[in-house]
Amino acid sequence: MRLLSNLIFIYLFIFFGQPLMAQFGTGSPTNYQPRVMGDAPIRDLSGVWTPTPRRLLPEGTFISGSTFTPNPPNFTDYGQGLYDIARNSNAGDFVLADTNDPVLTRCYPPGVPRVYFHPYPFQILYTHKEMIMLYEFDHTVRRIYTDGRSNLDDPPPLWNGNSIGEWIDDYTFIAETVGIDERTWVDRSGVQHSDQLKVTETWTRVDTLNLTLDILMEDPLVFAEPWVAERLHFTLAPDHWEISEISCSGDYLDFSAFEAVITDQ
Repeated sequence: MRLLSNLIFIYLFIFFGQPLMAQFGTGSPTNYQPRVMGDAPIRDLSGVWTPTPRRLLPEGTFISGSTFTPNPPNFTDYGQGLYDIARNSNAGDFVLADTNDPVLTRCYPPGVPRVYFHPYPFQILYTHKEMIMLYEFDHTVRRIYTDGRSNLDDPPPLWNGNSIGEWIDDYTFIAETVGIDERTWVDRSGVQHSDQLKVTETWTRVDTLNLTLDILMEDPLVFAEPWVAERLHFTLAPDHWEISEISCSGDYLDFSAFEAVITDQ
């Protein structure tokens, strides 16, 4: 029941733009500052971020809960073959019992950049050597190293890949991710990838309350040309908002409908 309540709240927030309400697991904080519109802070993406409500998006913004562009990317023959065998349930072509979506059938992490299609907030924190992203969905933790290291030529496959990042000016942060586990989908529509996928995220702090994300996806085995996503928009949550717990195992899905699928795969 708690999961259902969270889902209903998130969808109401995203699609109807209702005021944010805090979620707490250990009580309510007693000291926090209200949000104030102002100039963007310098080299700072910290805070809890949520998808921007539709009513606040710029006119003409592409909106989708499953993919990055109005049309699929330009595939190679190999990439088209992968796309053709995907049975996604987001467009209504396949019911949940028939899908082969790895998040739904096996509870696999969504990976990067698909994670941004899951309608839950994420939090950004910093240490001396990395930017840490805490996604509410399934306790996902991602580290983007900012200590000047280079990505490996032959990185180990990880659900969120291997990420390095740097500020290119006071308000723009770029992260490059390679070595993303091939078992993930790039989006929720069934676009897949090889071990050659490279994802470049460009984060821009617009002001105190708004953040944009531009994504470039390159995979010479799957994409005939780089796939450029439509811009994503995020809004800073109030200071007293805290990300909650959404777990795929146990309270996110009822696996009874997928037992046959899991057994056969």
